[in-house]
Amino acid sequence: MPVDHDPGLDQLEAEAIFILREVAAEFERPALLFSGGKDSIVLLRLAEKAFWPARFPFTVMHVDTGHNFPEVIEFRDRRIAELKARLVVASVQEAIDEGWVQEERGPRASRNRLQTPVLLAAIARHQFDAAIGGARRDEEKARAKERVFSFRDEFGQWDPRNQRPELWNLYNGLHLRGEHMRVFPLSNWTELDVWRYIAREGLQIPSIYFAHEREVFQRDGMLMAVSPYLPMLPHERPFVETVRYRTVGDMTCTAAIRSTARTVQEIIAEVATARVTERGASRADDQFSDAAMEDRKREGYF
Repeated sequence: MPVDHDPGLDQLEAEAIFILREVAAEFERPALLFSGGKDSIVLLRLAEKAFWPARFPFTVMHVDTGHNFPEVIEFRDRRIAELKARLVVASVQEAIDEGWVQEERGPRASRNRLQTPVLLAAIARHQFDAAIGGARRDEEKARAKERVFSFRDEFGQWDPRNQRPELWNLYNGLHLRGEHMRVFPLSNWTELDVWRYIAREGLQIPSIYFAHEREVFQRDGMLMAVSPYLPMLPHERPFVETVRYRTVGDMTCTAAIRSTARTVQEIIAEVATARVTERGASRADDQFSDAAMEDRKREGYF
């Protein structure tokens, strides 16, 4: 069935647009979290369609670790300029320079966990009362526990055992000053839905999603990009491989996969037959423990 006549995709789009309009109606200072990845690119498109022809309705916020892929930063700036949206960059590097977060040391050091306090500080500084994210329930088991409107207390923390019920499409945005809501309009989407929507809408995406030659090295069964941010161990050797990325994140914890998919249609065919989830295949930060994502989310992670 052609993707432009897919009633399932139409239903997911309608649901997400309804949620985005609910956010605009219920909250005073919402922000849309943007990583430059495929999910937040779809969120931008849905927000455009939800309020067209009015101007883009949300402030866009990016938590920049300073170790992002340069192709993604270039894409972010170009896309935000096209939208004429307001961009807030929460910088991990600035937080390190100011001394209120401390960088990890060692060959396996990552700035991934430092994103949480930087995100929470930015939410408090700009008084955002809702942060819209692109998380999906099929990504990881902790994300499967989230409600669409997911409450965060005055410390930005999440309690998976104490969530509000959501009946049908009734969402409860009630919160006190200092508290906020995380909102996930793509909760019911799958990775394949996202790619099919990108194809249907003809959306641009960062070039790292397509197969290309890159200098990588193998660590813990994953292909990590050679970069100044991730020193190699003595036994690790660089080599050139044809790869692409299934997720976009910090270079120190985001791995590439071997692939020859150079078009969106080839990516759709690849994802349709994949036997490993995108985070299982490409995120070293989820391999620390069985509860790694849930631990980070409790602290206030995306």
